[in-house]
Amino acid sequence: MEQLYVFGTGHAAVTRCYNTCFAIEKDGEFFMTDAGGGNGILKVLQYMNVDMSHIHHIFVTHSHTDHILGIVWMVRFIGTKILNGSYEGQLHLYSHKDLLPAIETLCRLTLQEKLCRLIGDRIVLIPVSDGEQRQILGMDVTFFDIHSTKAKQFGFTAILSDGRKLTCCGDEPLNPLCAPYVENSAWLLHEAFCLYEDRDRFKPYEKHHSTARDAAETARDMNAENIVLWHTEDTDLEHRRERYTAEAEALFHGGIFVPRDGDIIPLS
Repeated sequence: MEQLYVFGTGHAAVTRCYNTCFAIEKDGEFFMTDAGGGNGILKVLQYMNVDMSHIHHIFVTHSHTDHILGIVWMVRFIGTKILNGSYEGQLHLYSHKDLLPAIETLCRLTLQEKLCRLIGDRIVLIPVSDGEQRQILGMDVTFFDIHSTKAKQFGFTAILSDGRKLTCCGDEPLNPLCAPYVENSAWLLHEAFCLYEDRDRFKPYEKHHSTARDAAETARDMNAENIVLWHTEDTDLEHRRERYTAEAEALFHGGIFVPRDGDIIPLS
């Protein structure tokens, strides 16, 4: 059965944890989403004993620094493995068509030419459109435009081995246009910038983000079974799980997960 590998749980400005990114693990292979804002992804992968040789699929949600810059490090190190013969097959990088040229440009501006020559051959950039379905690790994965108010951004749904649905909503509040993708998810991955009680301090609504209370309300209204809350502030990591769970459970009575960096959540 699949597992959710939590690589990072913070928003763009965190310093006490890593930016939110994750992977679905199935049979020792990984479908990764985003890579955070820098080479901190390397430390996380090492800590979690994730061998890059088993990462052949990476989805990039959007262009913000805390989601895209770590991709350059993934391309660098996977490309190096390809060149030294320790990586089989291709690395598939998925995103909406407007973002892929930026990813390629970042790589070509910052990486050695020998690595960039792999792009298009062993490192394949794959555009996905709104509503497009692909098979990834044997799962039916459907990508969708979240209708962001900031930068164009996609989320996805994945049908797990048990037939239940996992949904990644991106890092903004759910747009009603996306409800058909999100409703009845067994696992709803949702941003929670801060607690509702701290909204005046962190001003999530000015940044078009949610609170834990808002995310719980969405999970309830979408008939989700479980919600994963992340993309948070990092001022009280010691008590984050307890406090965010308490706020969410006032509105949502399913499973509530507030993971730490490095957690592994069984999805069965």
